[in-house]
Amino acid sequence: MISSMSHTALYVHDQDEALAFYTEKLGFEVRTDMTMDGFRWLTVGPKDQTDLQIVLMKLAPSPMMDEATVAQMKDLLSKGAFGAGVFNTADCKATYEELRARGVEFMGEPQERPYGIEAMFKDNSGNWFSLTQPRDFG
Repeated sequence: MISSMSHTALYVHDQDEALAFYTEKLGFEVRTDMTMDGFRWLTVGPKDQTDLQIVLMKLAPSPMMDEATVAQMKDLLSKGAFGAGVFNTADCKATYEELRARGVEFMGEPQERPYGIEAMFKDNSGNWFSLTQPRDFG
């Protein structure tokens, strides 16, 4: 049985720009930043969730992807075609204001939803996220 997830990956246009976004704007910490065989293994994660690492992968030709595919992926990434996930917070409206003040681009103000309060934002590569204050169903 699978017991947990330790890593997930996001494609980014520029690893240094992505690193600045995730650490300076979202307040994440760097978990790994090393080069292996010419490939930069760069991971970040929320300070309070140390068991999760988000790999910031540069879109580049590789054995998995040729140049034409990379060009298509870059175009789709820029258009926001890739959803990236949900980040939870205890106070969506306060976190929204704090992140907006740091320059995070939101797609609108926090909204009441059946599952809680949600605000959507994008990183500097076009990946989009939901910032959610989950509803208490108890």
